[in-house]
Amino acid sequence: MSSDFDGGGAMPILEAHEVSVRFGGHMAVDRVDLDVEAGQITGLIGPNGAGKTTTFNVLTGLQAPTAGRVVLDGADITKLAAHKRARLGMARTFQRLELFGSLSVRDNVLTAAELVRGSDQSPGEITDELLARVGLTSVAGQRADSLSTGNARLVELARALAGQPKLLLLDEPASGLDHQETDRFAEILTRLAEGGMAVLLVEHDVPLVMRLCQTITVLNFGLVLATGTAAEIQANPQVVDAYLGQGAELGAS
Repeated sequence: MSSDFDGGGAMPILEAHEVSVRFGGHMAVDRVDLDVEAGQITGLIGPNGAGKTTTFNVLTGLQAPTAGRVVLDGADITKLAAHKRARLGMARTFQRLELFGSLSVRDNVLTAAELVRGSDQSPGEITDELLARVGLTSVAGQRADSLSTGNARLVELARALAGQPKLLLLDEPASGLDHQETDRFAEILTRLAEGGMAVLLVEHDVPLVMRLCQTITVLNFGLVLATGTAAEIQANPQVVDAYLGQGAELGAS
């Protein structure tokens, strides 16, 4: 995994410029700008229907924008397919778990590691290193469908990391996790960012986002409502108003 990135004021690894998506008469995403820097965890939050998933899908190549551009490492990737973005160092997880239930934990990760090209390590070595990194060595031989949701999320994370990405996009990774599992996941993400990785976190667990993210963008009705630090977002009256009923969560630690 590369760690030659400086997250302090450097050019963002991933940029969305004026991205818009229209479905018929509905503008799901409206001129969204978003930067994701190396060595940082960037949050993308908003109420249901705010446009988070659509924006995420545009960034990862699953949804073509109606207008706007997506830039990776200074190169326009707006029209690149998802698998080609992966080759350029982008990895993602899905909100819905996508594991091979009948395979062991190790074999789930190994299937991803076997796709890696140009590494000095064998697929088995990559797999074992990743299992150790996410704390799953002790359950490596268990079937994936026997895992807790927390451990299953970590298997997905290990698979995403197998390609040695420089940019990791996570779609609701804390969904279904208990407090202990969430804390464990947060520690791993923090270490990844400290190692130089760029992380984009789309998440409903607002206290988790506030704790982890250096920069947070809030979407509402497809528009960017605010971008800033956790403190700035929590103090923004527009954000508080837009989250009526969730405002208390925004202030949680």
